[in-house]
Amino acid sequence: MPRPEQARAGDGGIQSEPYTEALLRAAKAEGPVFVNFTADWCITCKVNEVVAIDTEGTTDLFEALGVRYLKADWTLEDPKITAALARFGRVGVPLYLVYHRGSETPLILPQILTGEMIRQALQTRAPAEINDA
Repeated sequence: MPRPEQARAGDGGIQSEPYTEALLRAAKAEGPVFVNFTADWCITCKVNEVVAIDTEGTTDLFEALGVRYLKADWTLEDPKITAALARFGRVGVPLYLVYHRGSETPLILPQILTGEMIRQALQTRAPAEINDA
């Protein structure tokens, strides 16, 4: 069942939740997480959403793997999101992160994104998950 704060993202239908540090901490404990640092004025972000994120293939993948999709909207240059970007050495968007369950260190995806890159990042199991299997 969708959480009340979730929003449908584009035609692909992926459920997103507004990014917060607290939500990210909770989500990482539950399972895989995809974090999209984006802005309405970011052309690269919008293209990536159309060709890689908001697609039927990525939607199906997120559903199959139980991925939580957090969207960090930097349209108004929110200082909390600015600080999060800075932790990864970034001064702007886009930034795409994949966290595996229980991992504190994300996989950082390229700024020009494909659905295959997302699939590979999510299907690459973290060492702790391999040991738990």
